[in-house]
Amino acid sequence: MSAASHAAQLGLNHVLLEKTDHLSDTIYKYQKGKHVMATPSQLVLRSDQEFDAGKREDILERWNSRTSELKVNVKYNAEVKAIRGTGPAIEGSVQKIVSRARDGTTTTTEIQRHAPPYELTLTNGEKVMAETVILAIGTQGNPNLMRCPGADLPHVTYQLDDPYVVVDEHIVVVGTGDAGIENARGLAEDEVQGNVVTVLNRSPKSTNVRESFATAKEPNAKALVDDDAAGRLTIRYETETKAIEPGWITLTTRDGEERIRCDRIIARIGSAPPRAFVEGCGIEFASSDRLAFPTLSPVFESSAPGIFVIGALAGYPLIKHCMNQGYDVVEFINGNIGLKPADEPLLEAKFRDLPGRRSVDEWLEYLRSNISILEGMTTLQMREFMLDSDARFYRKGEVIFEKNDPGSSLFGIASGLVHVRIDPNDSSKVVPIGAGSIFGEVGLISGRRRGATIVAAEDSVCVEISRTAALKLQSQVPTARKAIERISTERQLLQMFGAGLTPDDIREVVDDAKIMQIKAGDTIIKEGDEGKEIFVIRVGSMIVEKQVGGKPVFLSYLPAGSYVGEMALIAGGQRTASVRAAIKSEVIRIDGEKFEKVLETKPALLERARRDMDVRRQTNALIESKKDSLSSVVDLYSEQAKFLVAQGLGEATDVLLIDETLCVGCDNCEKACADSHDGLSRLDREAGKTFANLHVPTSCRHCEHPHCMADCPPNAIHRGPDGEVFINDTCIGCGNCQRNCPYGVIRMDKVPPKKPALLSWLFFGAGPGPGEPSYKWSKKHTKYTGDPSIDEALDRKKAIKCDMCAGIDGGPSCVRACPTGAAIRVAPDEFLTVARLEQESA
Repeated sequence: MSAASHAAQLGLNHVLLEKTDHLSDTIYKYQKGKHVMATPSQLVLRSDQEFDAGKREDILERWNSRTSELKVNVKYNAEVKAIRGTGPAIEGSVQKIVSRARDGTTTTTEIQRHAPPYELTLTNGEKVMAETVILAIGTQGNPNLMRCPGADLPHVTYQLDDPYVVVDEHIVVVGTGDAGIENARGLAEDEVQGNVVTVLNRSPKSTNVRESFATAKEPNAKALVDDDAAGRLTIRYETETKAIEPGWITLTTRDGEERIRCDRIIARIGSAPPRAFVEGCGIEFASSDRLAFPTLSPVFESSAPGIFVIGALAGYPLIKHCMNQGYDVVEFINGNIGLKPADEPLLEAKFRDLPGRRSVDEWLEYLRSNISILEGMTTLQMREFMLDSDARFYRKGEVIFEKNDPGSSLFGIASGLVHVRIDPNDSSKVVPIGAGSIFGEVGLISGRRRGATIVAAEDSVCVEISRTAALKLQSQVPTARKAIERISTERQLLQMFGAGLTPDDIREVVDDAKIMQIKAGDTIIKEGDEGKEIFVIRVGSMIVEKQVGGKPVFLSYLPAGSYVGEMALIAGGQRTASVRAAIKSEVIRIDGEKFEKVLETKPALLERARRDMDVRRQTNALIESKKDSLSSVVDLYSEQAKFLVAQGLGEATDVLLIDETLCVGCDNCEKACADSHDGLSRLDREAGKTFANLHVPTSCRHCEHPHCMADCPPNAIHRGPDGEVFINDTCIGCGNCQRNCPYGVIRMDKVPPKKPALLSWLFFGAGPGPGEPSYKWSKKHTKYTGDPSIDEALDRKKAIKCDMCAGIDGGPSCVRACPTGAAIRVAPDEFLTVARLEQESA
C-alpha cells in the first residue's frame, strides 16, 4: 500500500494487487479494537500514508481515505498464483527447489530464471505484465501449524477476528508473541464474557519479562503478566500441548501431564515465509532453514532481477519499517539511487570510528559475513541489530576487558585476533580466539563478572552486542542460538576443568551435553540417589544440603561457574548430598560415562577433580563431626544461610549486612549515605528482615541480572567498573525500576536543587550553605517560590538507590561510618561458606 501510494504520488504506471476485497489484509485481520503500535518511535516515517499509534479501525479508515485521495490503482480480489520472467534466460541461474512434505519426503525441482518483464498469473486466470515487482505479501498467510494428535480438529484455529463474540468458553491460547498475547487479553478483557483463558508459554517464568516472552513487545508482555496477577487469565509457564480432543487438551508440564477443559484453541505460534511460492518466482533464500528469509541486496532487490521484497517477508515485520521500505524501493525504481534509509544517520554514527572507508551497507555486510553467529541475518535484520549494538576498533595490545570486570555483553570478532589470558601472573599463557568467533559469552549467560582478561593480539574490529540484542538475536536466528550455546558450553568446560584440555578432548561430551532450566527450589541432585551426571551451573546459583539428624543442613553455596556431582562419578556409590536451585537457574548436564572417558586419558584433570572432591568430603565430615557437640551452631548456621538466600543473596553480587549484636542504632550509616548523596539516603537501616543477629536492611543487592534494568525507557541504569548498579542523570522518573525491584530498595524522590556558589550564598542568602544538606533545604520549600529553576526541581522526581558510593575514596560510606564494625558488605560466594561455621564454632 505504501509503495503503491508513492508510485501514484510520483505519477508512475502501477497496480496494487490485493487478494481480498480490502486493503491491508494483515491489519484488517487484527482483532477488533486492537491498539496498533507505531514503533520504533525514533524512526522517521517517509510514507505518503499517515501512520500513528491508534485503534485498528481508525488506522484502516485513514489509509482507505488517503488511498482514494491519491488515486492509487488498486485491483481487488486479485490473488497472484505465479510470477515468471518472460525475458531472456539468465545464464547460470538454474535453481533447485526442494519441497518437503509432512511425511518427511522431499521433491527436488529445477527452474531456469528469466529476466523481466514479469508475467503475473492470477488465480482467476487473468495475467498482468510488469517491468518490476514489489513483493510485500508478509508471512501471515503461511502460519506455523500445531503438530500433535488432534491438531486438525475444527476448534483449533490460527486467527481471532472479534474476541467479543466468544462467550462462556474455556480457551487455550498457544503462543506468547504479540498476536497471542493480544488475543488472550482481548478474550479475558470483559468479565461479562465469562471466558476462562489459559496461555501456554514454553519458557520458564522470570522476573525479567524479556526472558519469559522473548518474541513479544515488552509493554504487551507486562500487561499479560499483570492480567495473570489480577486473575483475569492464567499463564502456564514451561507448558506445551501433548494432545487435543473435543472439549479437552492434554498438557505437558514440568510436573508431568495434565488434562484440562478446552472449548477453543487459538494457536499464534508464528508463521514462515511461503517458500514454495517465493522460490517459484526465482528468488533464492539465505539458507535451507525453514525460517530463513530471501537473499536481498541493500535496496531489497532479490536474486530475481527487478523483483523487490519488503516487509515481514524481508525479515522485519514492524509496520513503520515496512511503510518506509515501500517508499524507498519506489524511489529507487524511479531512479533515486542515492536515497539512504531513514536509520542511516544512526548507523553512520555507529561506524564512524572504525578504520577504513566503508559505507553503512558495506559495514553491515562485512560484519554479517565475517562473524559466524550473524550469517543467518538479513540486511534488514542487521540494520535493526546494529542499532542495539556497537562496532569497536581495538589496537594491538589494548585490553578489551579485565578479569572480574562486570559485564553481560557478547563480542563478535569481525577481523583480527584476541588472546584470553589464562594465568594473571603470566601474560604469555593465552588462548587465541580468531576472526569469526565470539567471546564474553560467560558474562552474557551468567551475569557474573568476567572470567578472564581479553587482550587484542592484533588490530581488531569487534561488535559488542548488548545483552538485550543478544537475546533477541538468539530468539530470531536459530543458527545463532545453537552456535552460542555450543561455544559457551565448550568454553565453560575448558575454562572450568583446564588441565590441558582441548576442544577435541571434550567434543563428545559437548555434543551430548544438555542445557536445562531449573526452577527456584527444584533439586538437580538428591541425597541417596544413584547417578553419575555432572552439573555445571551456567546461570543462577545452587545450595548444597545434607540430612543431619533428620533435618537438611546447609553445606555450601555454588555460584554460576561452579560444578557439582563429581563425587559419585569418581568414588562411586550414592549421592552424598542434595543440590537445589537458590534462584531460577540454568545448568549444563554432562553425561558421566562420557566424562569418565576424558578423565581416564587426562591424569591432571582426574587429580583436579579428586582435589575438589576432597574439599567436599571435608565439608561433609565437618558437619558430621559437629552434629552432636555443636548441633545448635550447625542448625543456626544452616537456618541463617537459608534465610540469606531467601533475602536475595542467591542472585546478589554485593549486599549490606548488619550484625545486630554490634549495632548501637546510631544511624551513622544512614547519615553517611545521605551526606555522600546530596542529602538523599539510599539506605533504610531499620527496614528489612532479621534472623538471629543478622539483619538485611533495605539496600541494593546489585543483582547478577538486575531486575531494575529490565524496563528502563531512557536506559539510565548501568553497571559500573566495580560491579555497582547505578542510575544516571538521564532518569525520567517513570518508576519502572521501582516496580520491577523485588526487594523494595528503589524509591522515587524529589531531586534537590544544586547548591549555589559560595559567594551567592554568603552575600545573597541563596540556597543551602556549607554543611547544610540540600535535601533539608528543599523540604523547607513547601510552596512554589516563583523561581522556575527551584520550582521545577521541587516537582521533579528520580529513582534513588545504592550505588556502592562509586567514585568516593574509601568505598561505601555506610561501612566506613559504622563505629562498631556492625555494617559489612559481602559477596555471597565468599560469605556463604563452611568457613563461617568453623569460625562460629571456634
